[in-house]
Amino acid sequence: MDARIVEFAEVLRQNGVRVSTSEVQDALRATAEVGLTERDLFRAVLRTTLVKREMDVDTFNRAFNFFFSGAAATFEAIDKSLADQLAEEGYLDGDILKMVTFQMNLLLPEMSPLAQAVLEGDRARLAQIFRMASLQLDMSRLESPLQAGFFARRMLAGAGMERARSDMKSLEDELRARGIAPEGVEIVSRHVAAAMRKIEDAARQEVKRQAEARIRRRTDTVTDKPLHLLSQAEVDQMESAVRTLAEKLRSRLIRRQRSHRKGALNVRRTLRRNMTWGGVPMVPQFKSRRPERPDLVVLCDVSDSVRNASRMMLLFMHTMQSLFVRVRSFVFVSDVGEVTQYFKDLDVDEAIDMATAGKTVSLSANSNYGRALADFTRDHLGSITRRTTLMVIGDGRNNYNANNVWALKDLRRKAKRVLWICPEERGNWGVGDSEMLTYEKHCNTAVVVTSVSDLARIADQLVPS
Repeated sequence: MDARIVEFAEVLRQNGVRVSTSEVQDALRATAEVGLTERDLFRAVLRTTLVKREMDVDTFNRAFNFFFSGAAATFEAIDKSLADQLAEEGYLDGDILKMVTFQMNLLLPEMSPLAQAVLEGDRARLAQIFRMASLQLDMSRLESPLQAGFFARRMLAGAGMERARSDMKSLEDELRARGIAPEGVEIVSRHVAAAMRKIEDAARQEVKRQAEARIRRRTDTVTDKPLHLLSQAEVDQMESAVRTLAEKLRSRLIRRQRSHRKGALNVRRTLRRNMTWGGVPMVPQFKSRRPERPDLVVLCDVSDSVRNASRMMLLFMHTMQSLFVRVRSFVFVSDVGEVTQYFKDLDVDEAIDMATAGKTVSLSANSNYGRALADFTRDHLGSITRRTTLMVIGDGRNNYNANNVWALKDLRRKAKRVLWICPEERGNWGVGDSEMLTYEKHCNTAVVVTSVSDLARIADQLVPS
């Protein structure tokens, strides 16, 4: 239980509650005194030792309810043993059912704990097994719904799923060897497969339960709220905020460019110009500065997992495009499609709708950054020059496909700079199918933008200096 309390303290920290190491030690000592038999007393002890501010009580209660609600409820679909299911459904006659039950009981002691719990329908033991499996994982890194599949697979592996499958296969083989009719073995096999699917579903539910306990505290303002949590009404507010930010930044940059029109000091011209009056006072002369407005190429992931972030960034760059000589926009999921013409011919809202609505590339495919980068490099590398700023927008989750990092290297060699905007927290980079740690090495800048506030903080990095 000590490990659980330490982990719970980390959950509170992730949700914005200040918990010190000494307070965790106080919680461990206090719970050792009162025990775990009375839930309300256990809750009160943790709240007293870990929570200092009244404003954190609601966060504590929500996290406690999820974290200590008991994983046994996750396995409510496992309500009886395999033998009881076979007996109730009556698909096997008496002698065959007795033989199957006898053989299961004979093999049961040699099976893995997970296989035993599944065959016996023991929800409490299943909860314990999965609890131990979850303690082997660093659940503090579970900050995004995108990671649920990865953590569920890791949890199943930690619970002994592979050995359990092998034990179930051995049971079926033994039943065949004992002369059970193929129809009988098929019935048992079907029930075993259904039970294993329930275990896989339960693992996903447990990860979801763990994720909900770790959701960062919601903020009241749309600009601070994570993009993937925005409702449609909030998306509209977010777009208005992005427009305002882009206009302010554009005005500020134009003023800055005007104030820095003078180039480097021209020493020869300064001396010659001031010889007439002996250089008192000295009037400096500057080299003329040729303003450089670079090209911009945007390569934006429009898959479902980053849709809101894609809309925000496309809107931002459309509003800022007057600072660039030429802007070309591409979207991708697995294939790459150009949407530049939409932004030339349509109103900005219509253009973004067309770009993110599957009119150019299929949205039903799984994200494949490696393929998209390779295709883009093959078809459009010639259009990248030393004046080009390449901006890639996406979470870098490649669904375990080849990352084709060579394509990004080629693009960086030709471009003036490569910027990568990731709508996922840096702590999740490299977890599961994320290739962000690899891609980051071959970008001039890689930044995290999960909200409009994040965009405001790094906006100066995204536009020409």
